[in-house]
Amino acid sequence: MPTEIAQTADFSQIRYAQCWEDADLLLAALEVQPDHTCLSIASAGDNTLALLSRGPKRAIAVDLNPAQLACLALRVAAYRRLDYGELLQFLGSRSGTAAQRWAWYQRCRGDLAADVQGFWDRRRWLIGAGFGTVGKFERYLARFRCYLLPLLQNEGAIASLLTPKSPADRQQFYDRTWNHWRWRWGFNLFFSQPLIGRWGRDPSFFRYVDGNPTPQLAAQLRHALTTLDPALNPYLQWILTGEHRTALPYALRPEQFEPIRAHLDRLEWHCCAVEEYLDRPDCPPIDRFNLSNIFEYMSAANHARTLAQIAARSQLGGRWAYWNLFVPRRCPPALYDHITPRFDLSNALKGSDRAFFYRDFVVESRSTLAEEGR
Repeated sequence: MPTEIAQTADFSQIRYAQCWEDADLLLAALEVQPDHTCLSIASAGDNTLALLSRGPKRAIAVDLNPAQLACLALRVAAYRRLDYGELLQFLGSRSGTAAQRWAWYQRCRGDLAADVQGFWDRRRWLIGAGFGTVGKFERYLARFRCYLLPLLQNEGAIASLLTPKSPADRQQFYDRTWNHWRWRWGFNLFFSQPLIGRWGRDPSFFRYVDGNPTPQLAAQLRHALTTLDPALNPYLQWILTGEHRTALPYALRPEQFEPIRAHLDRLEWHCCAVEEYLDRPDCPPIDRFNLSNIFEYMSAANHARTLAQIAARSQLGGRWAYWNLFVPRRCPPALYDHITPRFDLSNALKGSDRAFFYRDFVVESRSTLAEEGR
């Protein structure tokens, strides 16, 4: 079953050089165990590696974009060949020079397949910039940071935003200092659907979006700046500073470096859509699925068909999680005999999502109703 979005969008470039989905939510939702087999949308690799830190017996990453798999492959090589400080500089999470990064790439290069070597050999400037910063979406955010943000907020306001505060002080700072008319104007302009589609994502990604998503983004950002603590938010910190200065995504935290490195031999990846992999005769029963936000790009009918396919390939008790960005997607009631929505987990976790772009976080599991004869 060919995936729907592949017929309309270009998947020859690096769209995401980082995962912009909060792995802390993903791991809390999935509760990966050592006897589990996990299937993960590869994206840039961070959240697949976060799953790997829990030591599943097998982790399978899939992506229909070979450029995204090249990012995953180079991350895996970097975890194998670099020390922790070098890894952060190599990715661009911390400052480093182009010469250093190219030297580190040479150390990692031998672990890469020939086609992946060729991909990165032809893109030396991406390596020099820190390859975790060079996806289309990261370049879009860099435009905001470099060209528009200085017109909207001064350095002191940005530094203060990222300084720990009480919830009351965060709300007061937002109301009195941050949320002035220039900020609202600039945010509404830069994060409008036309600019996101042209510079950040792809116009075809908005095929099923109904209405203007910018007010939704503004409300979710307010939650991230007031209810949650910006000082602990690695996604917000990178957007505003271009680095992970004091907050890091899960897979880049020092305590996760060795657990990820220790389990790299349990990871494999395949260039295909998740629907295609699930159709393969050698697809094993899956316990846990990281589905990113793939249903954003599907019609409601294809979303339902893919969920049924996932349930059919899932182990009894299998569980999956996915995000909604602008398009609401949850299991339709017609599938409740096979799939159980986990509203308890979804509702408990989504309010703590530091990747503030997303409107919803969905957790579902294979239903036991059929097995119980109900």
